[in-house]
Amino acid sequence: MPVLSKRVQSANPSATIKVAEKVQELKKQGKNIISFSIGVPNFLPAEHVYKAAHKAVDGDSGSYLPGRGSEELVAAFIMQMENKGLPYKENEVAAAIGGKHALFNLLMAMLEADDEVLIPTPYWTSYPDMVEMFDGKPIFMHCPASQNYKLKPEQIAAAITPKTKIFMFNNPSNPTGMLYSKDEVKAIGDELEKHDIWIISDDIYDRMVFDGEKFHHLLHTNPNLRDKLVCVQSISKNYGMPGWRVGMFAGPERIVKAMLTISGTSITNINNVSMAAAAAAFGGPQDFSDKAMETLAKKRNQVMAVLANIPGVVCPMPKGAFYAFPDVSSYYGKTHNGVLINDDIDFCTQLLETKELALIPGSAFGEASGARISYACDYDTLSEGLKRFADFFTEMRTQNNLIFDVA
Repeated sequence: MPVLSKRVQSANPSATIKVAEKVQELKKQGKNIISFSIGVPNFLPAEHVYKAAHKAVDGDSGSYLPGRGSEELVAAFIMQMENKGLPYKENEVAAAIGGKHALFNLLMAMLEADDEVLIPTPYWTSYPDMVEMFDGKPIFMHCPASQNYKLKPEQIAAAITPKTKIFMFNNPSNPTGMLYSKDEVKAIGDELEKHDIWIISDDIYDRMVFDGEKFHHLLHTNPNLRDKLVCVQSISKNYGMPGWRVGMFAGPERIVKAMLTISGTSITNINNVSMAAAAAAFGGPQDFSDKAMETLAKKRNQVMAVLANIPGVVCPMPKGAFYAFPDVSSYYGKTHNGVLINDDIDFCTQLLETKELALIPGSAFGEASGARISYACDYDTLSEGLKRFADFFTEMRTQNNLIFDVA
């Protein structure tokens, strides 16, 4: 029998998608599952986005389309980047089938076998899997809750070797929701200026910033990095459009040319309806997205109020995205309803089986001390899910006679 390639046999299925599929399976069995698992922002784009999509359907030419993206999409994206203080020309940007596709193709274009890729931990679950698919080696830089899940520049200095090829930076962060301050970004940028490596800046949550904070980009603080940095963007999170599958990237012309070559031999172009909708999202009124951010900030506050009242659970305050990443490791080694909770897998499994609440285990993101909460669901679902979460820990403390010091 013909065999599959070693590359695909060694590839890992997405941990978040696996949990989402498990949730759907349990719901079909009639169970009242609440899911804090999948990273969906849970709001819809504004009417002008849908109108643009309908217009594209009605005006379909039946032709192939530019691999870089339509004129309207490219222009809208360039304008938005300009508004963010990140000027790019047409030959320095291009479209992809979502941010994930852009990241995948970037790694394909940049990596040779055994090249090392620096990844702060916790990380988005697909980063190391993508790196390994192209025979690269992920190098993890551990950023625990005790340092607010944030990378320090000295960690980059310690991890750099002659084999280092890429540094990946996600701000605000999936899975922690942490936002780097201007000084923190500048410190990282200062260190990166010392090294001749590629930088992939995953900026897909850059509008999702709370509490009056501002998003600071590496190119704002360290413009000298421009010739070796690629920005990755998407309509999935900021505009509530994950299913439309449009990502964008901006960077040096030589990497954009390489990416267009890869796309030309694989997908040719993204579809015209999604391109039209994305152009409207990037280039049209932004108030619908701004209102969604206000709602997400309120939900974040609701989550953090509950977590703050669970003894032994530690969670740095997320300032962006729509995730919280509580450290629950003080409960490891204890039991719940007679079941020993050794790690994050046991914790999430028991939580799902006894409370019908789904979270993603932290080990999927390289940090087994905790679990990711995606809190973008509606208020009623969020309230009930948080109640189940808190009740689980109350039961563990009661059953194990646990007493924690209260700060």
